[in-house]
Amino acid sequence: MGAREQILELQERMGRSIIGQEHIVERLILGLLCNGNLLVEGLPGLAKTRAVKSLAKNLESDFSRIQFTPDLLPSDVTGTEVLHASGGEQTFRFEQGPIFANIVLGDEINRAPAKVQSALLEAMEERQVTVAGTTHKLPPLFMVMATQNPVEQEGTYPLPEAQMDRFLMHVYIDYTDEASEVEIIQLVRDESKQSHGPQTAPPAPIPQQAVFDARAEIDQIHIAETIDKYIVDLLFATRYPERYSEELRKWIQVGASPRGGIGLDKASRAFAWLGSRDHVTPDDVRAVVHDCLRHRLMLSFEANADGVSADQVLDEVIQQVAVA
Repeated sequence: MGAREQILELQERMGRSIIGQEHIVERLILGLLCNGNLLVEGLPGLAKTRAVKSLAKNLESDFSRIQFTPDLLPSDVTGTEVLHASGGEQTFRFEQGPIFANIVLGDEINRAPAKVQSALLEAMEERQVTVAGTTHKLPPLFMVMATQNPVEQEGTYPLPEAQMDRFLMHVYIDYTDEASEVEIIQLVRDESKQSHGPQTAPPAPIPQQAVFDARAEIDQIHIAETIDKYIVDLLFATRYPERYSEELRKWIQVGASPRGGIGLDKASRAFAWLGSRDHVTPDDVRAVVHDCLRHRLMLSFEANADGVSADQVLDEVIQQVAVA
């Protein structure tokens, strides 16, 4: 199988165990293809953890989970130097932390203090950690999926906007429909039955090389100058909203950063590749613009007072900005 067929097989396997949440499955695949990290926000029990575990299970990868709590230390994430005694000599040896995995789940990242958040986000950005003056590289295949709970904000440390900008996408996950809810109940019931019966060997995991091959193919996806201009126009509509409409001027305090444009370019090319297209269309850009930009906007007091969300602002941006 080629790279695309293997990635689509990975997506299909994940979809079998994540009922009614095709959006988060697709976004995890996009994050993997774009070599980016995801911030996922949703209520408890909506399969956030199950989704990333399903990805790690069906992909040739090491998986680790970090449950963030207020008493966590940076060394609990990165690892630390440990004193070892051998043959009458004492030496310090670096013991790797849970960040040294291919797929890392950072559960409830907003419950960790600022130092721990910084340690994780530095690793995400630099793909390395430095402990006791020594730099340790992270694996070539590396992705963090951090989660946030939109309720129960007591004892939390909200991520600053500058740190939110490190995530390729900010994905919202919501309740499924009634039919999917029935399927979920039946799926869990069947899994419980199977756990007590004869075990069948799971299919071989998708090799990591398929991801690297897919990334190389995505780099070859053609993106026309008009699409580049469209991406830039979307960004500038968030930075200079007064040029487009009075509503945007009232709603936006700070617009999207250059990282937003870079992420939008990567995600739209990966989305086109998943759709078996060799070029990017405006629809590919619009399909990922909310996930790539919603966390990069700072809304004004007026927008918050009127209950206007970042998604509503981006809807207005898309309506105002035309493809040249």
